[in-house]
Amino acid sequence: MSLEFAKLHSLGNDFLIVRSGEAGDLPSSLSALAIGLCDRHRGVGADGVVFYQPTSSDSEAEAAAIIINADGSKAEVSGNGLRCLAAFLNASGIHPGETLRIRTVVGVRTYRLEAVKNGTYIYESCMGRPVLEPSLVPAQLDGSPGLVIDHPLEIATGVVRVSVCSLGNPHCSTFWSELAQAPVETIGPLLERHRAFPRRTNVEFVQVLDRHSLRVRFWERGVGLTMASGTGVSAAAVASILRGLVESPVSVYTELGSMSVTWRPGEDLFLIGPAEFICQGSYIPGSDALEPA
Repeated sequence: MSLEFAKLHSLGNDFLIVRSGEAGDLPSSLSALAIGLCDRHRGVGADGVVFYQPTSSDSEAEAAAIIINADGSKAEVSGNGLRCLAAFLNASGIHPGETLRIRTVVGVRTYRLEAVKNGTYIYESCMGRPVLEPSLVPAQLDGSPGLVIDHPLEIATGVVRVSVCSLGNPHCSTFWSELAQAPVETIGPLLERHRAFPRRTNVEFVQVLDRHSLRVRFWERGVGLTMASGTGVSAAAVASILRGLVESPVSVYTELGSMSVTWRPGEDLFLIGPAEFICQGSYIPGSDALEPA
């Protein structure tokens, strides 16, 4: 049995798009399938897999999606992954409209196509209202019953100050005067699995450039070091705005480009970013074989 896939990326954060339920002999465990697909040596290679299904009976959404990280764990939502799904559905003609509503386990996310430039799809997405109540993130931080902004957190290497929120998935932002000096691969995994985060957390390393721009690096839960993150970009902007370091709109620069965040406290957050095709093909589970579609 072979499995059809498309591979897209958003500023280097790559995803495989797979339709679920189209073949009766799909493996029962999507987690196991995602681990094989995401393996960069024996599979196709990606940061995660977006399993989707068009919906006909859902009045609030045109598609439903389940997102699985490279390690097989489930992600509640993915800003970049869903944008890649929106671009795929548009380009393939499955849903060619300008607006696409996608149901996730944390609610519906709406993507609106702004432009297609040289094969890159630019979408504005409504990411919902950031969750700031620690118990709902969830985060369990001593002495911090309310908003968690610039909170000292002890880790194995010392104390790091964190700002916490949720965009449907948990985020922990840290700030650095020089991003190049941030120990992303040391502190990232320590924060991801810190006891303060019962469902683990995504981690952002943020440098403020000016009143309307940031530079960010990412350590993602269930993946590790990634080149970009849609919810991570959003969380970094939220933390920076709440600390009074920047003002909306905020341009957030990653290794390969930038995304734009518009947000005022108490309101929905809007994110503009790209999605670009890499390839399409057929994957054979349990085999290294990969043949063109």
